[in-house]
Amino acid sequence: MRVRRLLALLVVFLPLTSASARDVATFSIVARDPQTEEIGVAVASRFFSVGSVVPYAQAGAGAVATQANANVTFGPRGLELLARKASAKETVEILIRGDSGNGTGGRQIGIVAADGSSATYTGPNCNAWAGGRNGPNYAVQGNILTGEQVVIAMEKAFLETKGTLARRMYAALVAGDAAGGDSRGKQSASLLVAKEGAGFNGGSDRAIDIRVDDHTEPFKELGRLLDYAEMNYAWNRSWTAFTQKRYAEALVAHEHAVTLAPENPELIYDLAVIRLAAGKRAEALVALEKALKLNPNLKKQAAVDKDLDALRGEAAFQAMVRP
Repeated sequence: MRVRRLLALLVVFLPLTSASARDVATFSIVARDPQTEEIGVAVASRFFSVGSVVPYAQAGAGAVATQANANVTFGPRGLELLARKASAKETVEILIRGDSGNGTGGRQIGIVAADGSSATYTGPNCNAWAGGRNGPNYAVQGNILTGEQVVIAMEKAFLETKGTLARRMYAALVAGDAAGGDSRGKQSASLLVAKEGAGFNGGSDRAIDIRVDDHTEPFKELGRLLDYAEMNYAWNRSWTAFTQKRYAEALVAHEHAVTLAPENPELIYDLAVIRLAAGKRAEALVALEKALKLNPNLKKQAAVDKDLDALRGEAAFQAMVRP
């Protein structure tokens, strides 16, 4: 029955488009956090806008990195296979078995499934150094690297770093670069994390989606963006919970977001709104006062904001919003 199921999947996914003419010399990590159920991809390359080619992730399905002589259809088709409960290894086998066109021996793929299974594949015609390593919940791979030490360093950094999935994947990229990285240099980097309902207003699974398309120091710039993205991720969680009237949950997430960006006036303004909804009236006034001092342009919004109606009788509120 299992063989029959895999053959059926192969038939479904046989149609292919031709491969890219340029190799995406790249090192990447696909990974999953079993506690949070986040899943994602981080990638870097001496290639313009590597984030527009390599990474794919879908909550509840898995993550795919398609690189080297990249067949970009491997991303969406791989995710569909994973969503049908094919394992990471089965997905690689089906994609490679059905591959055709120019440069098929130059494909490189990394896959992690939602169940934590992982696989990495390097075709025989990938440019040296090329290869990968994998284990439960992660796979690292690269091509046109300075040597195998790049993927070894990435694996070590991912396994030993504490913190969020995004931070651990970022640490893997930084370690890969420090170990030699792409033998041609550096240009772009990208980091993608998916989690069910983590996108804006809970309407998508895009928890974090940041890209550096062209930069002399892409790893530093990606790190700067990641600081903001992790705050925004917490902000999205808090605001989604607020709109669903889960005020206690919203407050926990938003207080955390403010620790990541304590001088962001719009973030602090929403903290006032959420504190008020959670019954913390005095604390809401404190947050609002800080937000309006940081950005006086917010006074006009506060003066008519229905989410702040419960404060309108306060003399302190009236003083804050006075032009």
